[in-house]
Amino acid sequence: MITVVASVAILGIAGIIFGALLAFAAKKFAVKVDSRIEGVNAILPGANCGACGAAGCFSFAESVVTGKLDPTACIPGKSEVAQKIGEILGLAVKDTVEMRAVVHCKGGLKEAKKRFEYFGIEDCTAAELLSGGNKACIYGCLGLGSCVRVCPFNAMIMNDNALPEIFPDLCTGCGLCVKACPRNIIELIPKAQKVYIACINPEKGKAVKEVCEVGCTGCTLCANPKTTPSGDIVMDGNLPKIRYTDNKNLIAGAYRCAPNSFVVEITFPPVNYYSEVCNGCPDQPKALCTRICPVKNCITFEAQAKKAVFNKDLCVGCELCIAECPVGAFEPALKTEGIEYVLK
Repeated sequence: MITVVASVAILGIAGIIFGALLAFAAKKFAVKVDSRIEGVNAILPGANCGACGAAGCFSFAESVVTGKLDPTACIPGKSEVAQKIGEILGLAVKDTVEMRAVVHCKGGLKEAKKRFEYFGIEDCTAAELLSGGNKACIYGCLGLGSCVRVCPFNAMIMNDNALPEIFPDLCTGCGLCVKACPRNIIELIPKAQKVYIACINPEKGKAVKEVCEVGCTGCTLCANPKTTPSGDIVMDGNLPKIRYTDNKNLIAGAYRCAPNSFVVEITFPPVNYYSEVCNGCPDQPKALCTRICPVKNCITFEAQAKKAVFNKDLCVGCELCIAECPVGAFEPALKTEGIEYVLK
């Protein structure tokens, strides 16, 4: 019994001594966490998406406090979080441009042809490894949703046409879907931009039409200086290259596109037309406005009356007719209407 009591006592004393030593060591050698790191971490979205390049939100907080990452690197946090980080760190932070992901492909089940039926793993990279995918267009979306599965914000779904559909209001521009796509058809563009090209096929004409109904054929109509006088659409090889500055500068080129390769998410108020001012351009076969309008049947010519006929319901507000009309029969809608634009 004495031996048992002694053993218990010794163990108890040893436990107390080692506990005290551990407590002393923990206090002596404790790694102090910068309070700014905790402050930054507290205001982050907490998605741990990794879009900033760090392993997670706390790792981002450590990196931004130590100067390894910029306060604007938290893409989901947007400018609001960047400004708060700047306040914590005592730094001046510039406003960032909000970005969103768009899909440069409209060739789904209805529009694009297939080479064969694919029954493998539901993964775009895996499908790409199998003879370059089952689509006849080797540049188009494979439709297996790899991009959708990596989105941490539920901003994407696969629609009934086997194409990824992105909800702009939910998209944070993190770029994870961009990295997940093996065909590089997803891009980040400024969130304010509502007109973009939805094709990356660099081929031309017949080669494109044979594989997809809505592929860009490289006809150059959208980039014509008459259609896009701002120069915001230019040709880069057989594909239009867009400079994102103003939606109105792009809308005429988008509607001029015969295969409907553009995505247009915006319309502008129709222009005002005064038929009594129109003289029918007597030195021309028909009124000049009928040639410049990118929308079919929006402006037609009445030969008997020798005047342009304007269908206001079809007008997208590109205003090309205003500059083309020599007698001022067209005026901007903003002169009489206070609406700048409406989302489609």
